[in-house]
Amino acid sequence: MSLPEECKNRSYTLLLDKSGSMNISDQTGGMSRWDATLEAIRFIIQQFEKIDYEGINVYTFAGKVSRPYRNVNLTKFEEEVLSENQPVPGRTNLTEALRKALDDYFERKLNNLAKPNGEIILVITDGKADDPKGVRDVIIEASKKIDRDEEIGISLIQVGQDEKVKKFFKELDDDLVNNAGAKFDICDTLNFEDLEDYPLAEVLLNAIKD
Repeated sequence: MSLPEECKNRSYTLLLDKSGSMNISDQTGGMSRWDATLEAIRFIIQQFEKIDYEGINVYTFAGKVSRPYRNVNLTKFEEEVLSENQPVPGRTNLTEALRKALDDYFERKLNNLAKPNGEIILVITDGKADDPKGVRDVIIEASKKIDRDEEIGISLIQVGQDEKVKKFFKELDDDLVNNAGAKFDICDTLNFEDLEDYPLAEVLLNAIKD
């Protein structure tokens, strides 16, 4: 797989929702949201492995946010991330998950350990965040710490068809600059089903450019 230049020399972080509702199947007899999501993540990691990428960072979250899993390849995802994480009852604490991932990036940047082109954060979740204002504030704060909008991209990937979630993600994508004081538009949103129609490179480019 050939990635565009804008996607190279970046670090990539995945935030994976493991709240209990991920066990729901959206179609009778179909696989659960969790299992469908894992199939997509395996595909994404495999694409990175084809270009000899060193691996992605992964956080899982429900009410609590996991420790960061570093340099995750497919083997580490199966043997470490999945062995320690399954859907659990609880909240959808997207605020803390985003804050941890962004703080980690800015700390690496401060210590000259960040990649030259910045960071892309992929968020896969089926639920509306417990603290919408907190999510907005974290994103707005991050936008004010960068000098160019391409430095950070947050791609919000919705699993399921909850209209409230869709509306909230659309607000994060479209309204934070004009109506909430963000310096740059660093969010992009799409539905999980759209992943079947978009090559990985296009998903990543949308996260950078939208």
